[in-house]
Amino acid sequence: MTRLRIAQESAEALAYLHFSASPPIFHGDVKSANILLDKDYTVKVSDFGASILAPTDEEQFVTLVQGTRGYLDPEYVQSCQLTDKSDVYSFGVVLVEILTCKLVVDFNTPGGEGKSLSSCFLLAMKENKIQELLDDEINNQDDMDVIMEMAKLAKECLSMKGEERPTMKNVAEELGRIIKHKQYSLGQEYNHEEMETLISEASPDVVNQYYAYVSIDREAEESIAIGR
Repeated sequence: MTRLRIAQESAEALAYLHFSASPPIFHGDVKSANILLDKDYTVKVSDFGASILAPTDEEQFVTLVQGTRGYLDPEYVQSCQLTDKSDVYSFGVVLVEILTCKLVVDFNTPGGEGKSLSSCFLLAMKENKIQELLDDEINNQDDMDVIMEMAKLAKECLSMKGEERPTMKNVAEELGRIIKHKQYSLGQEYNHEEMETLISEASPDVVNQYYAYVSIDREAEESIAIGR
């Protein structure tokens, strides 16, 4: 949950820059090193050295592409045009880092040219081998539904075409939805365990009465379903 919350708060901060700042700001160098945490793991996005104000016209170019290798949006590199979707791509790489705890560029490859984490991730998603890439600490069946939702979101952020990527507002909202789903699941699990504990400590009459109520509820649900 901590990793998920950090991702969601980071996405909200970037969404604020894109949609609430006046004028809007494109960060230009989104990476894990620029996402700072305090002692309570509260997020603060830093380093605006590569940032620009959103252009007033569509034709806005930079003379020098700035950013960090492994995080750079391929469209930005090719067109020299920094957009909000460039930040989205870079954030997609951050999501993959959160899921895998691997280096963004691995230079321990033949030729020493370096292999990008994003390309390895996209290949793993395509071949349904994402679990081979996940960090061991989170690679468990209990959280696999949450992990896969985050992985799908990261894949969308890493689309080669900017127009196919979600906005940072979309990303923040989706991560918020995933958190709520996870919290609900944890609450349901806790309530179930608490009820089982109470039942084990209750008298036989109370236990029989409880299961009778459960049976009635199930019959009612089945009747409603049949009626539909």
